[in-house]
Amino acid sequence: MDEPAEIGRRVQRLRTEAGLTQRRLAEPSYTAAYISTLESGRVRPSETALRFLADRLGTTYEELATGRPAHLATELRLALTDAQRTLATGAADEAAVHYRQLLTDAERHDLPAERAEALLGLGDCALETGDLADARAHFAEAEALQAGEPLSRRARAIRGRAVAHLLAGELRYACYLLESTIDELGARGLADPEALVLLYAAVIGPYIDMGAHARAAHAAETALALAPQVTDPALVAGMYRQVARTFLAEGRTAEADASLAKAQAVYRQLQLATDLAHCHWMRGYVKAQCGELHAAEKELRTARGMLATRRATLYTAQVEVELADVLRRLGRHREAAELLSALLDLDDRHGAVHAGGAHRLLGLMAEERGETEAAEEHYVRALALLERSGATGDLADLCRLLGDLLRRTGRTEAALDAYRTGLGHRAAIGTTTLGPAPTAAPDQGGPDQGAPDQGGPGRWRP
Repeated sequence: MDEPAEIGRRVQRLRTEAGLTQRRLAEPSYTAAYISTLESGRVRPSETALRFLADRLGTTYEELATGRPAHLATELRLALTDAQRTLATGAADEAAVHYRQLLTDAERHDLPAERAEALLGLGDCALETGDLADARAHFAEAEALQAGEPLSRRARAIRGRAVAHLLAGELRYACYLLESTIDELGARGLADPEALVLLYAAVIGPYIDMGAHARAAHAAETALALAPQVTDPALVAGMYRQVARTFLAEGRTAEADASLAKAQAVYRQLQLATDLAHCHWMRGYVKAQCGELHAAEKELRTARGMLATRRATLYTAQVEVELADVLRRLGRHREAAELLSALLDLDDRHGAVHAGGAHRLLGLMAEERGETEAAEEHYVRALALLERSGATGDLADLCRLLGDLLRRTGRTEAALDAYRTGLGHRAAIGTTTLGPAPTAAPDQGGPDQGAPDQGGPGRWRP
């Protein structure tokens, strides 16, 4: 309920608009003197009085007490659902326009829950279009608004922040955000299945990229065990999509494809276009792993077309790296080089991992042409781009490629240095040494997000 003075002014305005005197408004339950005192803000009306006056003034108790139009919160919730559907079709720019208007409405009428939902939607839109700084800001503001809510209610905002850091190549900090939230939920006894599935599914990708295969497998097993308790089909589909990565890391391609098929069926039924594009992308990767290169090209081109149409910049770049690799393996080097050249300008904060992947492939193609100097230059540039990300599988692989190149050209000592550097990024398969938890995000003056001592395949990040 607003302050008495604000309520009094509102009653007076509505009474005047209705053409009522204070006496006519008050009768038969109250007196004109009471209405006068109320309108002057010298008394706080009871709920009973406000309900009586609202009925006389042709409005609602909520509008008279708070100034909010009747059913405003319900209408905003319905509009937020519509905006979410718009985003699900892949129209991120259009959805962002709706979310901004809804955020303005929620701020004007002081509806913090609806404000938080609008900010979460804007964060998702920014992730889609690759505006990572905006995404982090929106998710952080939503999390701040939900500070008084249970931790499980804040899981979506925390997961959004983690994904933004992951896409920026800050794998270790993304893991820290997700792990610490999972641990805190356990410590508080807040075993919310939906929050836990959301977080466990999100942490699988960075674990695999960092070579922490045992942790990725544990996260996948836990998410699968919790899935029957989750009612949101899109969340379950997202979990299946990420679990497929653990199957692939273990060489279980048939199981990975089956997991992706489950996710794809749900996304198609719910008409979630961007998520469906990710499934095409991942199935393209599976086909490539199985040597079915023409089928892989078809799936990846489908994914690329769907994502590019929706201006999903970073996701499109990831698909293009995979597609270029397939084209290279098919012997179509010119097409592959054209795709990769466009990725080299991605800056250090928005796609360094993808630019590093492009340099790696260009180095391989240069080697195949016998251009050792160009190959070495690409490998070195790829190492510089990936070093800050913590993608240790990529780093170890690049050190091996560089070492082999140096050894073949007679630079044995330099080759040994490259191999030693690569070994520094590897440890026993299935273990992890993440080191002390970072205390602040990399872009907020936190400690160096150095790579953990891990290894494993990690180029693929849907």
